[in-house]
Amino acid sequence: MNRTATIVLTALAPVSWGSTYAVTTEFLPPDRPLFTSLMRALPAGLALLAVARVLPKGAWWWKSAVLGALNIGAFFPLLFLSAYRLPGGMAAVVGSLGPLFVAGLAVLLLSERPSLRTLLTGIAAALGVTLVVLKAAGAFDLIGVAAAVGSSLSMSAGTVLTKRWGRPEGVGPLALTGWQLTAGGLLMAPIALAVEGAPPALDGTAVAGYLYLAVANTALAYWLWFRGIGLLSATQVTFLGPLSPLTAAVIGWAALGESLTPLQVAGMLLALTATIAGQLLPARKPLPTPAPEAPAPDVPARVPVAR
Repeated sequence: MNRTATIVLTALAPVSWGSTYAVTTEFLPPDRPLFTSLMRALPAGLALLAVARVLPKGAWWWKSAVLGALNIGAFFPLLFLSAYRLPGGMAAVVGSLGPLFVAGLAVLLLSERPSLRTLLTGIAAALGVTLVVLKAAGAFDLIGVAAAVGSSLSMSAGTVLTKRWGRPEGVGPLALTGWQLTAGGLLMAPIALAVEGAPPALDGTAVAGYLYLAVANTALAYWLWFRGIGLLSATQVTFLGPLSPLTAAVIGWAALGESLTPLQVAGMLLALTATIAGQLLPARKPLPTPAPEAPAPDVPARVPVAR
């Protein structure tokens, strides 16, 4: 499959995630971010495990737990907390900070020096975020914004570590996705029960919403996302992130009656431009390092970025 087709398929994941906010606010029980996160992750993870029929081995037990905590266990609750407290467009667009987070984390974890073009493109995406957040409809909620930033940081760290560790030989992205969703779901389960108590009563609308989140929005979308991480560079993948806020903002405007000011529209266009430019960026140069030492078994010192 050529590079363009891979980018398009990977982009379907953040486009799908852009609908999360509308589904959460319109179909699901209110004020249940942990339960909603659990229902999105654990059923999808168990279903993928049943299909893949592959379990982690050796160091991949703890690696899967770490990735599951970052990409799922922390990301989902923070994401839904921001969705409950912020308008959809504002909550999702904060995710555009991801490219800057990834650029910084790649220095530490991938030994890659971010190019000037990468930084400028990331700043352009962040500027688009600022334009939308400062003018978004609704009251400015500090906790909601902090949760949105935290979710973006968590996902960025998970993306970089996924790129660093790669996949075990002979294991496909379907199994890796199932491992992470299951680990993240199991991590959230006792916390959700302790904090939010027994599950709420669900009507048909809520059941339909949770089914959509578990199947299309999570199992399928995350399989495409982790597949893309294995084939593209971390920079290319993370610059697809702004497609989620753009989708959320369009849905909020078209279906939920949220208003968009000209300044917000300008911010969205800027974020879209950064997304496209991010796919054209060259691979980052590795930082100078001393003579390499032999890596520990099953822990590669660095996974080269796909070109």
